[in-house]
Amino acid sequence: MNAQVVSAAWLFEHLDDPQVAIADCRFALMPPTLGQEQYQASHISGAVYLDLNHDLSSPVGEHGGRHPLPDVAQLSSKLSAMGIDSTAETPTFVVTYDDSRLAFASRLWWLLRYLGHDRVAVLDGGFAGWKAAGYPVTQAVPTPKAGNFVPRSRPDLVADIAAVKARKAEPGVVLVDSREAERYWGEHEPIDPIAGHIPGAVNYPWQTVTDANGYVLPAEAQRQRWHDVESAQELIVYCGSGVTACVNLLSLGLAGIQTGKLYAGSWSDWCSYQKG
Repeated sequence: MNAQVVSAAWLFEHLDDPQVAIADCRFALMPPTLGQEQYQASHISGAVYLDLNHDLSSPVGEHGGRHPLPDVAQLSSKLSAMGIDSTAETPTFVVTYDDSRLAFASRLWWLLRYLGHDRVAVLDGGFAGWKAAGYPVTQAVPTPKAGNFVPRSRPDLVADIAAVKARKAEPGVVLVDSREAERYWGEHEPIDPIAGHIPGAVNYPWQTVTDANGYVLPAEAQRQRWHDVESAQELIVYCGSGVTACVNLLSLGLAGIQTGKLYAGSWSDWCSYQKG
């Protein structure tokens, strides 16, 4: 498998590998407790649950969007308790999964890379694919481990609203909206107070990175997705709140394009400056 995507078969073979850590990132906007409940009912052995709202985001403020980036120290502490060692000669390999076509697993995938830990992959097909393959599940919650996750933040992978405003019209810079076409065009807006998109943005819906069952399309298909913008010097990617945009950033990585960065606050942050 690609180093950024692993199969259920690969993960099953490495369940007892002490150099592999597993994160369950299942989540639902409504109700937000669903992912935790699903984890308690059954999960992959050894997996630790990380909640989008409480672990992978900071509290919501006036600006910064609906899912601001998490506090680095707090997230690093949680990652250490999963047994992740970023300082070892061979750092821990992290596998992250969800059941939403990588929507939330990719958030952790991107966050780890943002914090300097590149040994991370998403589980192809997610939890549903794992169960469909007949692999075992459990209700047992693993005990905390003594890892040593030391963050090495990479500010070059993230953009704020000032950077977006300053650079979106520059030659060589492409602003990518990852939401569904109807939200991009302003035909339907179920969450944010304003419909539409950031002027100049192009639309690459995040759902087209995978098939309907959450399996990642082949590398060649990922390259074809980005054919029209692959020569850009910088791709600033956003969605509603900086979560599903990470699926597009994963796609860029699979396509071999290293110029993507996340507008972390995304459309919900942009809207917060448009009120009144």
